[in-house]
Amino acid sequence: MHFGGPGFVLAIIAISTIGWVLTTWIRAKHGYPVENEWSGATHRGDPDGTRKVQLLSSENERLTGQVSRLEERIAVLERIATDPAERTAREIDALR
Repeated sequence: MHFGGPGFVLAIIAISTIGWVLTTWIRAKHGYPVENEWSGATHRGDPDGTRKVQLLSSENERLTGQVSRLEERIAVLERIATDPAERTAREIDALR
């Protein structure tokens, strides 16, 4: 093989191209962002993941509201449990 000929140059180009394609395929297969020729990155999209995040966010808001309501109820129960019996009885009667 003559190292100065066009066959050698074409072989180097072919090996480099095959290596680039193989590397890109492996990165895409395993979920890594794939880089384009202008140094940008294309991330793998997950439409189910976006929906899951929305559902979890709405559930989180609902549970946060429920916890705050329960904290208010516990505060009332603590106040009733620690107040003197006469005053507590009057407040309970007033609520009826």
